[in-house]
Amino acid sequence: MNRSLAGLRPVAGALCAAFVLAWAGAAAAAPLIRPEPPVYRSFQKEAECLAQAIYFEARGEPLDGQRAVARVILNRVDSAYYPDSVCGVVFQNEHMRDACQFSFACDGLPERIAEPRAYDKAKRIASDTLRCDSTCRQASGPVGRSTHYHADWVEPWWADKLQRTGKVGSHIFYYTSTL
Repeated sequence: MNRSLAGLRPVAGALCAAFVLAWAGAAAAAPLIRPEPPVYRSFQKEAECLAQAIYFEARGEPLDGQRAVARVILNRVDSAYYPDSVCGVVFQNEHMRDACQFSFACDGLPERIAEPRAYDKAKRIASDTLRCDSTCRQASGPVGRSTHYHADWVEPWWADKLQRTGKVGSHIFYYTSTL
């Protein structure tokens, strides 16, 4: 798989500043949403990146858990604090070993699809999620606005800095308006 870093913009400074704001209690502030909706450069490519994230991050989760992971990615695309494409969000900082946004992208392991049926399901979820309008988004409840998640067996340093929105399967979801 050939991943290009073209189109990604440096975000390290913005991320650091955003975490400082979150530490300062700014999590209740209004979210910084892009003034215009993101432009999906290629529906097929964006759906492929989203399906990969769903598959590698959540294939063992229930359907709602897989949808929630997809929603986190699209919420980040909508945020001015992250890249403005699905592929940009999914593979942000992939060059930084164990320091990227989604662990499969930078853990050093090859991305092999070992469960074709699970990948087909991830592709369907990705396509449906990309087609989801505002009414569909509201139907996903509080977890639907999440910008972060982690597995329930880890304790990331940032978890107590964000607003918990719920748990689906083995993933715990969070929201912050500053990231």
